[in-house]
Amino acid sequence: MDYKKQLQSFLKKKTNKQKLIVIYGPTGAGKTSMSIDIAKFLDTEIISTDSRQIFKYMDIGTGKITDEEMEWVPHHMLDIITPDKEYSVWEFQKVSFEIMKNLWSQNKIPMLVGGSGLYIDSLMYDWAFPSAPSDKGVRKDIESLSKDELYVELQKVDPEVAREIHPNNIRRVQRALEIYRITGKSKKEFDHKKILKYEVLFLTPDYGGRENLYNRINSRVQSMMGGGLLEEIQWLFEKGYTESDFGMQSIGYQEFFPYFHWEISLEEAVTQAQQASRNYAKRQLTWFSKYEKVRK
Repeated sequence: MDYKKQLQSFLKKKTNKQKLIVIYGPTGAGKTSMSIDIAKFLDTEIISTDSRQIFKYMDIGTGKITDEEMEWVPHHMLDIITPDKEYSVWEFQKVSFEIMKNLWSQNKIPMLVGGSGLYIDSLMYDWAFPSAPSDKGVRKDIESLSKDELYVELQKVDPEVAREIHPNNIRRVQRALEIYRITGKSKKEFDHKKILKYEVLFLTPDYGGRENLYNRINSRVQSMMGGGLLEEIQWLFEKGYTESDFGMQSIGYQEFFPYFHWEISLEEAVTQAQQASRNYAKRQLTWFSKYEKVRK
C-alpha cells in the first residue's frame, strides 16, 4: 500500500487517542520530500527528530532542510543550541510535547520527521525521565577515561548495549557504564517500556534497497562538498568552536578534522565521511526494524 492510501485510511480511523504521524528512515532515504507533501496536504507542522539538526550553524553537514525546501511548512526543533552545548533527550521531549499539545489543540496532527530513533521513541512511547540512578562521583571517575577505555570496559560488562552504541557516542557510553557501576545491571533493565501513547501512523520512504541507499549516501556527501561543507567547518572553527565540542563530534564533521591537520588527503576525508554515514545508516536500519513490529 502506498503512503497516500495509508494516510487516507489513518485519517478515517476512529480512535480515542490523539493521532501522530511518524516519518522515519535512515539518512539519505528521502524523508524530507515525503514529509513536506503530507504536511501541506494536512495543513500541519513538522517536529524534527534529528539529534544533530538541533545545532545552530551546522546546516550542510547535517543535511538540514533549507527554507526553500520547507515550502512555508512550519518546522520545529531546528537550530536550538550552539555546537558547544549539550541537549538531553529529556529536554527535547519536554519542549516537543508542548508543541504537540498546541497542534492537537488546533485539530492538527503533529508530524515527527527524522532519523534519530531515541528522539522519536521519547515522544511516541510512555517514557518518563530519569529512569536509572546517577552518581556524581561515579560519573567523575568515568569521565576521566579515554574514549577507547570507555568502550572496552562497556564491551566487557555490558556487551549487548555496547553493540548498540557507537564508540564515538561518548555520552551514551559513559551513561551505560555509570548505570552498570552503580547498580551492577545492564542499562537495558532500565529502558523504558514501549507502549504507544497515541494512534501512530508509521511511514518510511521507499529508497530502493540497501545498495541503492548506500549509493545515495555517497552522492549526498559529494553534494555536501559541492555545497560548501568544508567552508562551513572552517567557519565554525573561526567562530571558536572546537573538535571537542559536542555538536562538532557529529558524523560529517569529525571525519574532516584530520584533513585540517594535514594528516589525510581531502579524498580520504570524503571517503571516511561516506563510510561513517553508511555505518550510521546501518544502525538506523537496525533500530527502525523494531518499528515494523508495531506498524500496522
